[in-house]
Amino acid sequence: MTVPTWVKASAAVVAAAGAGSIATDPSSRWYRALRKPGWQPPAAAFPAVWTPLYALIAVAGTRALNHGDESQRRAFRRAYGINLVLNAAWTALFFRARRPRAALAEIAALNVSNLVLLRRAAEADRLAGAALAPYVAWTLFAAALNAAIVNLNPGADGARK
Repeated sequence: MTVPTWVKASAAVVAAAGAGSIATDPSSRWYRALRKPGWQPPAAAFPAVWTPLYALIAVAGTRALNHGDESQRRAFRRAYGINLVLNAAWTALFFRARRPRAALAEIAALNVSNLVLLRRAAEADRLAGAALAPYVAWTLFAAALNAAIVNLNPGADGARK
């Protein structure tokens, strides 16, 4: 029995989202004590944004893996896997390791990975590329937010409270 592409793509996204969700702890004393910029969205915005973004990542993955030639699919599959690992890793670095500076470096790598993924998706299927555009925009915003938190909290890295 062959597993449909949408099941594989969705399972990969659910794994990344689940890992990120488990690592997220916005109610920790450490996180609450951080100074944050006034333009940070309310806490409820994050799951409200991430849920449709993860759905779009799964849709994009399915479409890109169902289109294009074999070399495009292989390149996309590799980029997709790397991207989802980087996606989940940011949360672990920021919330669990309490390393905003390391998380900032990691999200910079994630943003590069997002651009590679977007390009590969668009090469295979234009709608797949379009589906990733909101994800790329949101993680650029998240990087700016991470940078602002680093700047507002110069001694926060690794602090255990």
